[in-house]
Amino acid sequence: MKASDEDVKKFRESLSKLGDIYINDAFGTAHRAHSSMVGVNLPQKAAGFLLKKELTYFAKALESPVRPFLAILGGAKVKDKIQLIENMLDKVNVMIIAGGMAFTFAKVLYNMEIGNSLFDEEGSKIVQRLVDKAKANDVQLHIPVDYKTGSKFSADAEVGEATLESGIPDGWMGLDIGPKTIEKFTKDVIPKCQTIVWNGPPGVFEFENFAIGTKAVMDAVVEVTKAGATTIIGGGDTATCAAKYKTEDLVSHVSTGGGASLELLEGKTLPGVAALSEA
Repeated sequence: MKASDEDVKKFRESLSKLGDIYINDAFGTAHRAHSSMVGVNLPQKAAGFLLKKELTYFAKALESPVRPFLAILGGAKVKDKIQLIENMLDKVNVMIIAGGMAFTFAKVLYNMEIGNSLFDEEGSKIVQRLVDKAKANDVQLHIPVDYKTGSKFSADAEVGEATLESGIPDGWMGLDIGPKTIEKFTKDVIPKCQTIVWNGPPGVFEFENFAIGTKAVMDAVVEVTKAGATTIIGGGDTATCAAKYKTEDLVSHVSTGGGASLELLEGKTLPGVAALSEA
């Protein structure tokens, strides 16, 4: 059900009568052009402390990062993260592709048998383009070299292992990164970086048998933070990881916005931010 333009106008006018100054402190909904975000007509519209903190951290990473700059990207489908990957390839020095979308990369780039793992048919068509862009921009692109597999998508699944070469048998699926990948990411890649933005866990951390990779990456991110790196955890599932492992105060910033942080990383302008006064 959608309100008429007239009703929206009346509602926005009623909001505008509630005060003299408007403060937006809701970063988590700043990517939505709702009336409470963009429809309040007052002379002074400012960011609250939380919104200011969110924008400051993301601006620091995206506009003036201390390098090397690493993006750790998870998630299920490549097509859902195309804009994110494309935009970040213009910003970072190093990128890790993990989570469900790593299987689409592995199948396209290495012809890996992926069993019942997630495969994004539509996204697979642009994998090579993304890899070519990484090469052109001199970005080191890493995907997992081995995996922990499960006989089903369940906490009590049988557990197996697979590599890019061995592949994953039919009926099994990749649910976490494997020991060689953990070693590579946590010893060789993450410690060398000074700015890290992490959006999306590398494994199904909700299942204990498949949470080892996510926990190891989190521990490595905490360690580089202690050494002075700026580390930003995007909202959504990755923020849930930080809460689960009690690391929210051990990284530089945990974003409160899933969709909002994703859109910022995609290079979009957030309507709720654009609606604020210039000064």
